[in-house]
Amino acid sequence: MKNKYLIIISFLIFQTNYSQKNVKMISEYGSTNDEINSLMLFQNISTEKLTFESNELIGKFYEVNLKEYKNGKLIKKTKIFDYSGDEYFKIDTSYTSFKFFNKIEDDKLTVFIQSPKMYGEKKTFKLEKGKSEDYLLKDFQGEKKFVNVSSNEEFPILTIITPSQQEETKGSYCDVAQSEIAPEKYWEKFEIPHYFVISMKFK
Repeated sequence: MKNKYLIIISFLIFQTNYSQKNVKMISEYGSTNDEINSLMLFQNISTEKLTFESNELIGKFYEVNLKEYKNGKLIKKTKIFDYSGDEYFKIDTSYTSFKFFNKIEDDKLTVFIQSPKMYGEKKTFKLEKGKSEDYLLKDFQGEKKFVNVSSNEEFPILTIITPSQQEETKGSYCDVAQSEIAPEKYWEKFEIPHYFVISMKFK
């Protein structure tokens, strides 16, 4: 019986430490203003607000990267937001957030991040010729209220994909983004030849 209690106590301690080291991430697509949503739709602009909550954030910075994959291979990793080392941008509470924007036009993808303290630099990437309308911004949250992410390792937050080409899920976007398949495996599992993954890490 004593051993049973020790196991329970150890499990509870592990759960407490695990929850403290993880960060709650909440994704919110689009705007709360219908007119702005209509304008963004017309301009082929998508946006997602990312919110992070945890005491683990206090005293940290974060960086955001965009990874480009072709035929299952990572061909480029681009830093799109990073102000590490500047005390003004250090997280000083258990909460932080930013907005991610992307615009697709003329076979080009332009991305941009707006934080409460700073606008990031716009970055542009080439898309597959003639397939601009196939690319969509998706998050990994789906119907969940939030997801837990790491406080000290890089993790994916968003993806910009074309639809699945795999027979069972052909034409679907949500079956890909909410599949819990690691994004780097999308070519192997869904036969998606070209896509982007937005990732970040706290440091």
